[in-house]
Amino acid sequence: MKVGVLGLQGDVREHLGALETAGASPMIVKRPEEMQSIDALVLPGGESTTIGKLLDRFGLLGPLTERVARGMPVYGTCAGMILLAARIEGRDEAPHRIAALDVTVVRNGYGRQVDSFEADVDVKGFDSPFRAVFIRAPLVEDAGPGVEVLSEVDGRPVLVREGRILASSFHPEMTGDARIHEMFLSMLDGG
Repeated sequence: MKVGVLGLQGDVREHLGALETAGASPMIVKRPEEMQSIDALVLPGGESTTIGKLLDRFGLLGPLTERVARGMPVYGTCAGMILLAARIEGRDEAPHRIAALDVTVVRNGYGRQVDSFEADVDVKGFDSPFRAVFIRAPLVEDAGPGVEVLSEVDGRPVLVREGRILASSFHPEMTGDARIHEMFLSMLDGG
């Protein structure tokens, strides 16, 4: 299975490293033909408006939306979660998105850069807590009935899964703990 990391902006290198630690041989995806050659994709954190505009400008938004609709596994972290969210609440709409995950998110819902924090979170299926890094993180306001909540902070979902879509409000690639990336890779085998 070929796993890609969207390489337009954000934590690309960190995700490549986490995927390698988890046992994959990932590649950077920047062009439509690269999008067609992969079996799964990670949408990194970064700035969701910028990533969305670049997806559109480089002709990747349509092919990515189509691949996700046909069942390609995708994992979005922070800005990637925003790009996957079906609904955005608040004044910042983020018009260039995939909109495939049945959640409503608030951009920067946990605050601005100075409000960044780390927390040990319990994750369904993990034997020990996962250290999660939240940087201008989206807040999940609502999750549809088909969305499985895998982790929460203060009663709010921060890690969710719907079918072959995984999304987190936090940045697991910044921790040195590859368990979330391993979880994503297990989805490629139907796990």
